Amino acid sequence: MDHVLPPGPAMPLLPSVNAGFVDTAGFLALQGLFTAHVTGNFVTLGASIVPGISGAVAKLLALPIFCHVVILVRLFSLALSRRMLRSLEPLLALKALPLMIGAVLAIRLGPFANGDGWSAVVTGITLVAAMAVQNAAHRIYLASAPPTTLMTGTTTQLMIDLLT
Repeated sequence: MDHVLPPGPAMPLLPSVNAGFVDTAGFLALQGLFTAHVTGNFVTLGASIVPGISGAVAKLLALPIFCHVVILVRLFSLALSRRMLRSLEPLLALKALPLMIGAVLAIRLGPFANGDGWSAVVTGITLVAAMAVQNAAHRIYLASAPPTTLMTGTTTQLMIDLLT
């Protein structure tokens, strides 16, 4: 089966850069929310609760939303494979949708002075969903390639394994 993206170790480079950018921009703009490395939000949650800094709502929602999106992506990929359709490219295209929506939200609604405000939470969770799609696509179709994110790999694999 031919692929739009080149196979091998060089393939994850672009998603890695993407995840690093989205994670860093999200962390800086959304009161310390990690959008790609969602398990890191447990640390920043504690760091925001103790001194009373905003941003706890999105940090609490990030992991469950991430897990649900990974499960939905796995179900979608299984449905595609049952129909004998290529799955990696549609999943990468699917990732672009919440990524673009998150970018539009960030531009139109930012800067986010209150990390617990609806605009910051919706923007952050939208970007978390995009990164969940990327993580799931990578773990399902490119598991032998270097990871594009690090800390969420075990969580992503657990959600995928729940359905296999």
